[in-house]
Amino acid sequence: MAVVLNKRGFEFAKSLIAAGRFVYDERDAWSEHQPSAAAENAFIREHGYGAFGDWHLGINDEKPADTKGHYEFPYGDFEKAHRCGNPRRGEPRRPVQALRHRETPPRISTA
Repeated sequence: MAVVLNKRGFEFAKSLIAAGRFVYDERDAWSEHQPSAAAENAFIREHGYGAFGDWHLGINDEKPADTKGHYEFPYGDFEKAHRCGNPRRGEPRRPVQALRHRETPPRISTA
């Protein structure tokens, strides 16, 4: 799997944080805050896959662009960025924490 930084999603996340549209929640709260599959599908129907991708920090370039699997490292609920965004179990740092420190999210190549 080749996952690269979603620059558009990264810039969108920074804009949400700059605008105060973020939740500084507990690290393990993602299971409670993540959008349901039904909410994701409704968002895609209304806004398209491009807008869906804005809520993800990674792109899996081995999967078609018009699929959910193309986007990885979710960080928000379609309204606000969440500190607890949990792309994968066992990651040492969360993507939104990386944004706060202006770092590239964990295990994402920018090349």
